[in-house]
Amino acid sequence: MGHPTIYPTGATVYNRDKAWSGYTIFQAADLGALLIDMSGREVHLWKGLRGFPNKLLPGGYVLGSTAERDPKYGFQDEADLVQVDWDGNIVWQFNRHEWIEDPGHEPQWMARAHHDYQRSGNPVGYYVPGADPKTAEGNTIILVHKNVHNPKISDKPLLDDSILEVDWEGNIVWEWNCHEHFDELGFDEQAKNVLFRDPNTRYFGSGAGDWMHINSVSVLGPNRFYDAGDERFHPDNLIWDGRETNIIAIIDKKTGSIVWKLGPDYSAPEYRHLGWIIGQHHAHLIPRGLPGEGNLLVFDNGGWAGYGSPNPASPFGQKNAVRDHSRILEIDPLTLEIVWQYTPTEAGFLAPLDSYRFYSPYISSAQRLPNGNTLITEGADGRIFEVTREHELVWEYISPYKNKRNTNMVYRAYRVPYDWVPQLPKPAEQAIEPLDVANFRVPGAAGKGAESVVVVNGTFSYGDGAACVASIDERPSQD
Repeated sequence: MGHPTIYPTGATVYNRDKAWSGYTIFQAADLGALLIDMSGREVHLWKGLRGFPNKLLPGGYVLGSTAERDPKYGFQDEADLVQVDWDGNIVWQFNRHEWIEDPGHEPQWMARAHHDYQRSGNPVGYYVPGADPKTAEGNTIILVHKNVHNPKISDKPLLDDSILEVDWEGNIVWEWNCHEHFDELGFDEQAKNVLFRDPNTRYFGSGAGDWMHINSVSVLGPNRFYDAGDERFHPDNLIWDGRETNIIAIIDKKTGSIVWKLGPDYSAPEYRHLGWIIGQHHAHLIPRGLPGEGNLLVFDNGGWAGYGSPNPASPFGQKNAVRDHSRILEIDPLTLEIVWQYTPTEAGFLAPLDSYRFYSPYISSAQRLPNGNTLITEGADGRIFEVTREHELVWEYISPYKNKRNTNMVYRAYRVPYDWVPQLPKPAEQAIEPLDVANFRVPGAAGKGAESVVVVNGTFSYGDGAACVASIDERPSQD
């Protein structure tokens, strides 16, 4: 679907009374780690600091990376993970995962980090009352890449996802490798066959198969399920999600075994009420201390992902699940009940005809805020917005920064309290009333309304009739 060439950027909506106000940090395309207030004022920039993603810590520290591995030799590999202070000084760094000798480059240690990490003290990387991430000590969970061969999966080289835990001195103290748990993932024979023939080969670097593409990892933290005796939800256990396989899983920290899982096949009776979760990002349990604590929160992208039976959208069975809109789902992980959701319908769009209007087929995230609102990153369009439990839009920001591919994509944004940034005075909060789009014009454009009007006799209308495609509310009421 087309988008307008001219549209507002920056903050476009701000309801002071209903939003949870604070600073928001995100990676501004080709610029750096950018901190904005509720009016969209750019209060601080760590220029050049990469963010996959950026996360702000108490005291005005920010996490990110200093460099990317040359794409000729690697795929989405960040050279390191660093913590910098307000003035941009590196105060912590991890890179000693793999010694890299790429042609034309000085040999060096690299983290090969990608997509996510968590500092101890906080399970999810965003603000949780009473669970501040540590800034001068502690361990860090880091998602990294590793090139492997595993003939169970494919006879082709694989780009595998590993999860590391490193201490403050940079020592690796724990490691988990995804490919070693292939038998626990629940692929049927058709999916295994597709994976073996083509494990999502990406023609960057070594041309390895990005077969799983884990894009988030979080710690469970204290939760009601473990309190009730369910060992699968031990606070130290980790939850991750794989974009290419439509899998969300919890792993036992002690054994490495997968102890809870959604996907990869959502056709089973116990899953059908969920619909297909496709290409998802940022799956995590809402931490204790926030509304909805213990529930799974996930940005269900839609788009295309999965391995299985061929269909018209996937003649070879790769990326065989397809949907052209996104959803935010909050799910009870025991009952699998959808507790809350934000879909195109809740956004006010006619489904499925206009469902594409809430759609990011890649990247994106959702953060639960202390007042029960949800901060959503609709990443493909660089849109960050906040909605209430009743789905009311109370804050919105559109990134004005574009990369070399002409997209203003935002991978993931986070909201933090003002007092995490003691270097700045608390900003004045000025409401932004939503524009009347029907009457908004750029300079020089004519206003709405015909200058000359005639009435055609005999015309009549019943209002909106049938569209070319059935909408979901077309069925008769059962009342």
